[in-house]
Amino acid sequence: MENKTEVTQFILLGLTDAPELQFPLFILFLLIYIITLTGNLGLIVFIFLDSHLHTPMYFFLGNLSLVDFCYSSAVTPTVMGELLSGDKVTSYNTCAAQMFFFVAFATVENYLLASMAYDRYAAVCKPLHYTTTMTTRVCAHLAIGSYVCGFLNASIHIGDTFSLSFCKSNEVHHFFCDIPAVMILSCSDRHISELVLVYVVSFNIFFALLVILISYLFIFITILKMHSAAGHQKALSTCASHFTAVSIFYGTIIFMYLQPSSSHSMDTDKIASVFYTMVIPMLNPVVYSLRNKEVNRAFKKVVEKAKLSLGLRV
Repeated sequence: MENKTEVTQFILLGLTDAPELQFPLFILFLLIYIITLTGNLGLIVFIFLDSHLHTPMYFFLGNLSLVDFCYSSAVTPTVMGELLSGDKVTSYNTCAAQMFFFVAFATVENYLLASMAYDRYAAVCKPLHYTTTMTTRVCAHLAIGSYVCGFLNASIHIGDTFSLSFCKSNEVHHFFCDIPAVMILSCSDRHISELVLVYVVSFNIFFALLVILISYLFIFITILKMHSAAGHQKALSTCASHFTAVSIFYGTIIFMYLQPSSSHSMDTDKIASVFYTMVIPMLNPVVYSLRNKEVNRAFKKVVEKAKLSLGLRV
């Protein structure tokens, strides 16, 4: 059998060729990554330690933080290594692994956002039945289903992309192995692969968006029927952070993947990719938790315990 894959490594061209920008970008991405790790892992610890946060909303938020940490870690450390060392060469298998884990966790986030929207619908529209609707079993099934869909989707895209022949250029016009940037290098007919990419991504995005939009439609109808101003404010504040995160996440994903490769501008794609690979995982803990009274209370309890422990040692 003929080996169609002649390319054994790829060269990631990165964000910029300007040497004077390499170190400043490294420092910027390092700060973003530190904030991402601290925010997401810290939120997971707070949710795990505080029994008051053992509710469906925080169960999904904890999983979202874990996914943000994972898919940011699939990209950001590699980018920082490239900026610091100048070594932009990545092996064929490493490129495939990075693509797999990034796509898997990004898809998990897609379905977790839909699950969180359904949770908010149950909390706002059916508050009296919330505990019987969002049971532990239901939450576990929604979370497990999100992970299964994520890794199944990644397997489809990896098989679709790396079944192509790469026998021409191996220069990836991106700072990580993203599907469109790698697929465009193929020397074989990629029409079917591009259709698979568009159709599968479209299904994942629009199915989750449909759940989110229907949930919010019922939420807003319920809010309009409320006679209490305090009830309005509480319901809107509950949904505002989730709606903000949804808008940023889906806006960049749709921009990146739901257009033909001939319409792609790699420089524009790179800027958009920075948002959903680095900025969104950093912002989610801020958007979801810093204005949340229960998380703030949990944080203060941890700080007070730490102070008490230090005081006793002194």
